[in-house]
Amino acid sequence: MSRPIHPAPLRRGTAAACAALLFVALASGTATGADPTPTPTPSAATPSAAGDTGLAGLDPRITEIMRKPDYRNAQWGLLQTEPDSGRVVHSLFPGQFFIPGSTAKLISVSGPWHTLGADHRFVTPLYAVGERDGATLTGDLDLVAQGDLTMGGRTRPDGTVAYTDLDHTYANDFPGATLTPENPLAGIDQLARQVRDSGITRVEGNVIVDSRLFLPDPELVPTPTPLIVNDNLIDLLTTPGDRPGADARLDWRPKVAPYEVTSAVKTVAAGKPTAITVTATDGGTRIRLTGTIAADSEPLLRTSPIGDPAAFGRVALIEALERAGVHVTADPSGANPVERLPRDYDGRPRVAAYTSPPYAQYAKLILKVSHNLGANLGICLLAVTAKSNQCPAGFPVLAGFLDEAGVDREQAQLMDGRGGNPADRATPQVLVQMLAYWQRTPDARLFREALPILGVDGLLAENCRSCPARGKVFAKTGAAVGGDALNDRLAVGAITIAGYLDKGGGRFDTFYAGVNGASTPSADPTEVLAIANDLAMIAAYLQESS
Repeated sequence: MSRPIHPAPLRRGTAAACAALLFVALASGTATGADPTPTPTPSAATPSAAGDTGLAGLDPRITEIMRKPDYRNAQWGLLQTEPDSGRVVHSLFPGQFFIPGSTAKLISVSGPWHTLGADHRFVTPLYAVGERDGATLTGDLDLVAQGDLTMGGRTRPDGTVAYTDLDHTYANDFPGATLTPENPLAGIDQLARQVRDSGITRVEGNVIVDSRLFLPDPELVPTPTPLIVNDNLIDLLTTPGDRPGADARLDWRPKVAPYEVTSAVKTVAAGKPTAITVTATDGGTRIRLTGTIAADSEPLLRTSPIGDPAAFGRVALIEALERAGVHVTADPSGANPVERLPRDYDGRPRVAAYTSPPYAQYAKLILKVSHNLGANLGICLLAVTAKSNQCPAGFPVLAGFLDEAGVDREQAQLMDGRGGNPADRATPQVLVQMLAYWQRTPDARLFREALPILGVDGLLAENCRSCPARGKVFAKTGAAVGGDALNDRLAVGAITIAGYLDKGGGRFDTFYAGVNGASTPSADPTEVLAIANDLAMIAAYLQESS
């Protein structure tokens, strides 16, 4: 069983429809605005294109996978190089564009990592704007959002960032997603306690979230916001009742007014279907769960989006201040009054600040679980380094980094950070170049170990758990999957994997393997897992081969 896939790479509105059309069109190479993907059958003896070695010399277990009937209309790409000399070990269509899926995150995470630095910490300040008389502030508390990905919601006591192998951000796509135990409001609570420690116990004014750092860009899906709490999601955990017919039990977080959650989910007999529907109204603040959960089912996690992250953060902070002993006279249910924000905060006293873990920890989260919001956020953060509040301004910064790193950026096409836009493309060569860059830096080991590890953690945790390559492949996975209504099956635009092969003696070969234009026998999403596992096994066999 493997889980390195992310169906429905664009899940909202017209973006989802465009993605589905792209994947269906891929099989015939007619996707609008996309590069046609030819589907030649690789020769075992003759190089199939300039720079290719073909299938000759490959572990026969790999060629057996590639020649499965399931892939008769698909195209494979492959590249393996040695770290020091750059010598090509294996190569198949290395310079051709493939749909990257989330292997694009190797590029989009590398840019912020290099530009901000592995040790960069986000400091989110809280300013007192007004007049203070003893313990009373007559004025406002302004929280100035800084693009902190987790605001303490995943931070362990040792300062590392917690994750699970199947993240809650994928709970609506896959069964088995789980929550980390950390309090999603931890950073907000810490800020509130600091305000109390500063001596303020009463605010005769308002609390405002200042989200002017950058403007949310709807072209980036999911859309980053300057303030992010719990990945801008409400977690909804349903557990079976004591017996069939009983109400299911519901827990949810983070509990912040005015969000209200109700459930009409019923427990059904063991073995019966579990099917839970989540509906949200009133801007997402009224959430209702309906359906059934089997008596023998594990707790089932679902999520609902936070409609207005700034307004949510404002209420969360007011409630946290009250818990900490600071009374705010403003109505918590009111709007986020951004019209009251000052032009700047020069001379304003900073009464609290939350400091994040280092960026390398956030990069590890993004890469291990394929965190789409975090990958897109990186583009906006690059824009901020260019003194722009427009997220697209991050792409020239990323381009400049790739030029500096010696990565041929013309071999990549990106419209987002997650690898989910229909236009996104990357060649095996550009991804291997990106991986090779890190091997020349002091952060080589840190970057390598931030990737999922075969049979150990992240989205490769369940693959190859007992094979010789376990723990010796460090790689980012990717997928782009849509529906094929014509044939009642799934159109697999891409399943990809790219990273490092531990060949022993301190040698880590860079590699890419991917298949575009495959399909499943039926519309059962679990059948995509077999393709993903084939890619994981190809990586394992590359590692095992001499």
